[in-house]
This record gives sequence, C-alpha cells and structure tokens, in this order.
Amino acid sequence: MGPESPAVDPADLRAFVGGFQPEDDSLSAARATALRLGSVPTSPGTGAVLRFLTSVLRAKAVVEVGTGLGVSGLYLLRGMAPDGVLTSIDLDPEHQRLAKRTFTAAGIAPGRTRLIMGRALDVLPRLTDGGYDLLFVDGSKPEYPEYHEQGVRLLRPGGVLAFADVLWEGRIASAAHRDPDTLGVREAAKAIREDPRLVPLLLPVGEGLLVAAKA
Repeated sequence: MGPESPAVDPADLRAFVGGFQPEDDSLSAARATALRLGSVPTSPGTGAVLRFLTSVLRAKAVVEVGTGLGVSGLYLLRGMAPDGVLTSIDLDPEHQRLAKRTFTAAGIAPGRTRLIMGRALDVLPRLTDGGYDLLFVDGSKPEYPEYHEQGVRLLRPGGVLAFADVLWEGRIASAAHRDPDTLGVREAAKAIREDPRLVPLLLPVGEGLLVAAKA
C-alpha cells in the first residue's frame, strides 16, 4: 500500500468480512426478530464459519448450546449432511418455540432438529460419548470451562469444538477485567489452547470464534 493510500477503517473491514456471504430471507427475518426481542444472534461472519465447518466435516450429528431464535442453528443445518440432526439446548422455552418457527419457515424438516429445554450442563452428560461431529457453544460464559471438557468427551476424532464470543469485547485480553463472564471465557480459552487432545484456532469473526479440532 503506497504512502498516499487512505487508511482502512477496521469497522469497514469487519463489515465487509461479515457481509461476504449475504444472508437469505429466512436468516434475515430470524435475525430481525431476535434483535427486536433483545436476543443477540450469531453474527453473519460467525454463521458463515459454522456452515463451512459442518460442510467440511460432512456433519450428521451436531450439538448446540444456546438455541437463541434459531439463527446459528440454521447456519449449522445449512452445512450439515441432508440427513443430519441438530440437537439444540436452551433454558428458555420461548426461544425454542421461535427457533422452531425459524426452522419451519426455512424449510427444515422437523426430524432434523431435536430441541431440548434445560440447563446444558445437565443435558450434555446424557449424550453419547464420541457421537458428535461438532459442538457449538454460545451459552453461559462462566460455564465455558465445563463445556470444554464435555465437548472433548462428546466429539469423535476429527470433530470440532466451537466457542462464540471468546474475545468478549476485548476484555479477555485485559487483566483488569475479572468479572465471572470474562474469567470463564479466559479460563476456557487457556485450557483449550493447552489441551494436547485439541488443535485450536482463534478466529476474529463476530466477537471471536475459538475452534478446536479433536486429534
């Protein structure tokens, strides 16, 4: 870049990356509903990575912690094998009702989703060891370290853990932030980075997506 070239605004660059693959009407409608109801949906950039991962993995069995209104679930399903099943866990019955509506509007067959209402750390231990291709976590940040251990147990070799919001508005990089959310994210990130069973990568999409393949 020459000396006279204008500086690139990082916000513009993030917007370009996030909009590289435009959302269709089903995703746009679900995103608008989530924002109107005060639920922060998965960013388009993060969603595109999730779809890419499930496509590369040819995923047939995926677990999601945090159903929201179905935005992330729709991205995951779009990349999964045609007969793949998404298991999505959330404490809020209204979230799951609206997510079901999102999936129906997008033409997802009912048998491709299994929505479980409850606390994820109560549900995950009941799922099959080594039975899943990917675990996506967008839930309670103080519980992130426990999701790490559950994920390693649940994944098949070559399966992928994916944790949303790991940069947490930049707070993870500042020792001054010691609130429960930041501490949970920081502890999980450190544990995943140092886990010899995993091959980790931190991606600067959305608020940071930490992915790790099970060796």
